[in-house]
Amino acid sequence: MRKRTTERSAGGASAHTEVGSFGHHGRVDPVDALRRIAFLLERQQEETYRVRAYRKAANALAELDPDEVRRRAAAGSLTSLPDVGPKTAAVASEAIDEGVPAYLERLEAGVAPLATGGEVVRAALRGDLHTHSDWTDGGSPPVEMAMTARAVGHDYVALTDHSPRLTVARGLSAERLLEQIQLVHELDARLTPLRMLTGIEVDILDDGSLDQDEDVLAELDVVVASVHSKLSMDRGAMTRRMLEAVRNPLVDVLGHCTGRLVGGARGGRKQSQFDAERVFTACRDHGTAVEINSRPERMDPPDELLSLAIEIGCLVSIDSDAHAPGQLDFVDHGCARAAVLDVPLERVVNTWPLQQLQDWRRRRIG
Repeated sequence: MRKRTTERSAGGASAHTEVGSFGHHGRVDPVDALRRIAFLLERQQEETYRVRAYRKAANALAELDPDEVRRRAAAGSLTSLPDVGPKTAAVASEAIDEGVPAYLERLEAGVAPLATGGEVVRAALRGDLHTHSDWTDGGSPPVEMAMTARAVGHDYVALTDHSPRLTVARGLSAERLLEQIQLVHELDARLTPLRMLTGIEVDILDDGSLDQDEDVLAELDVVVASVHSKLSMDRGAMTRRMLEAVRNPLVDVLGHCTGRLVGGARGGRKQSQFDAERVFTACRDHGTAVEINSRPERMDPPDELLSLAIEIGCLVSIDSDAHAPGQLDFVDHGCARAAVLDVPLERVVNTWPLQQLQDWRRRRIG
C-alpha cells in the first residue's frame, strides 16, 4: 500500500493525492475517493467525460471544510453543489458512511500493470521527464500532476508544457513560461521528497531552431524537443531539421522522434522519414537522449529504430508524455518495450539519481 498524503495547492485550498491503493480495510475521505476513481478510470483510458465528472466533483468538495461535506452528505444535499451529480455524491456519502466506496473497491480489484515484462525497468525508473498540465493541453494543474507522480513512486518529475508555436495547445510564451518556472519552484519546496523540475516540450521549427527564447531554455532543468508540424516533409529536410535540434546543447531529450500515431482518438499517422542513423549518431555524440514515448497511441520510436538507437549507443529517456494524472502509469508500456529490446538500464537517463541527471545537463550546456 502506498502512503496517502495531502498538500496545499498553489491557491491555498487543500489538495489530496489521487493514487495509491487504499485496500479494503482502511478508510478514505470523499475527496480522495473521487480522485482515485478518476485516476483509475483515466489509467484504463475510459471516456474523458467520465473521468472529468469524478475529478470535478473532487475539486468541488475539496473547496469545503470536511465537516461541511459530512453535514451535506447526511442531509442529502451534496448534489446542490456545482459539479456534484448523483453518482459522485453517492461515492462521497459511501466514503463517509462505509470507509471505502464499493465502486472504488471494484476498480482497485482490477488494477494491474498496463503492460507486463518491464517490471525491472519500471522499478529502476526514478522519474518522468515529459508531462503536461492545464497550463497548455493537459487536464490537471501542476500540483496535481506532481502529487500523483510522487504517489506512483517517482523521485522527480519534469513539467514540460508546450511552446508558443503549438497554438492549439495554448503553448507557453516566454513570459508565461517564466511564470510557470516560479510556480514550480514554489511547489517544489512543498512536495518533499519529490523534486518537481522545470521544463518544456519545445517545438523543433522547420529549420531546426527551437520555438522559445534560448536564454529562458537555459534556465530550465529539462528540455524535450519534438517535431509537431510538417511531419511529412522531405526526408533530407527532416534529417537536417532534426540534426540541428539534437546538436543544440540546450536540448536534453528528442521527443517522439517519428511523430507516428498507431491508433487512439486521433487515428493513425505515418511516421516521419529521416536518416535515423545520422540523427541517432548525432544524439550519441552530443549526449542527447532519445525518448521512448510510452503513450499507447505513439509507442515511438518503432522497434527497429529504437534498436538502432541502442546499437549506436544513444542514451534514452522512458517517458509517459502524460496529459493527465492517470496517464503517468503509461510508462509501463515504455518499460516493457525497453525490456524486450534489451535497453541497458545505465543508459536510461531517468533511472539516474537527480544529481547525476542535473550534472548531465550542466555538462552539456557548458
